[in-house]
Amino acid sequence: MRWTRIGTACQIRSDRLIAQGRSKLGMASSMLPIVCAALAVCLNLLGGPVAQAETAQGASAATPLQVRLGYPADAKLLILNADDLAVAHSEDVASFAALEQGWVTSATVMVPCPWFTEVAAFAQAHPQADLGLHLTLTAEWDTYRWGPVAPRNLVSSLVAADGYFYPDAAGVVAHAKLDEVEIELRAQIDRAISMGLQPAHLDAHMHALYATPELFAVFIKVARAYKLPIRLARNEKLFQPRISQMMPGEPITDAIFSPGEDVPASGWVDYYVNLVKNLQPGVTEVFVHLAKDDAETQAIMVNHIGWGAAWRQRDFDTISSQSFRKALDDNHVILIGWREIRKLLKP
Repeated sequence: MRWTRIGTACQIRSDRLIAQGRSKLGMASSMLPIVCAALAVCLNLLGGPVAQAETAQGASAATPLQVRLGYPADAKLLILNADDLAVAHSEDVASFAALEQGWVTSATVMVPCPWFTEVAAFAQAHPQADLGLHLTLTAEWDTYRWGPVAPRNLVSSLVAADGYFYPDAAGVVAHAKLDEVEIELRAQIDRAISMGLQPAHLDAHMHALYATPELFAVFIKVARAYKLPIRLARNEKLFQPRISQMMPGEPITDAIFSPGEDVPASGWVDYYVNLVKNLQPGVTEVFVHLAKDDAETQAIMVNHIGWGAAWRQRDFDTISSQSFRKALDDNHVILIGWREIRKLLKP
């Protein structure tokens, strides 16, 4: 209101000056600079707060994330996140152990999956646990399937012929209606909150929500509605086109890593140790998939070598190993979770 009053006063002042100029025909040329000066003052007063706000936003966006979090510019911050909680009991047990031992600092939960109630019980018993939501629109396993949390008649475009989610992001891109995507994302978040899980951040299973600008726009809309940060990193090619859709000041990590199928089983520990040794100052996320290579995960992940049962056992063995923990210490890595980043968002 203060700036409205100033604008009105400036307008009145300029009108008076113009009237005076018109009443003195011989003085028109001498009055013009005064009128222009008055208008310039008005524009400066009205534009000042906007310009200052834009400058402040730019400064916030340009400030390194680790500095915004209260750490020195040369600090190496690392989020160790366990993905896919609730996909199986074995996944839960391994991830709970890693959280309790401090081997990971956060984890993300798949609300539509059969073992979600077990994770919700853990969240209620461990309110300090840094748990986010692995928003899920796909179900990739051959014989182990899940579908939407929202009523199927409200999100029918998300459901394949077998009544469950499509097995990959391509199916989502080809069939999903954006309004139904929003309904389902909100249903998953609301289900988690209603069962006592307070999310620290959001990301997307199989990166389905990053597949197109339109899907990502829905993702951002929902994240902002719940005031939650989302997984995004400046080094990842999949994420880079989406950064321009973010608002200035919204937190974006510097880098994200996870082994791909090009990493041989024999080189698993070396991959993670070398990753830590080469961490750069900033905020990095490493996401892992933890489970036991047991009968349950073998049955669920049949025909999937990539991210299968043996893969998840290797991840668990590596992040709990002495060599990996020593690499973190030797390289002065500071472990953080997503709750710290969430604090940067306005309440």
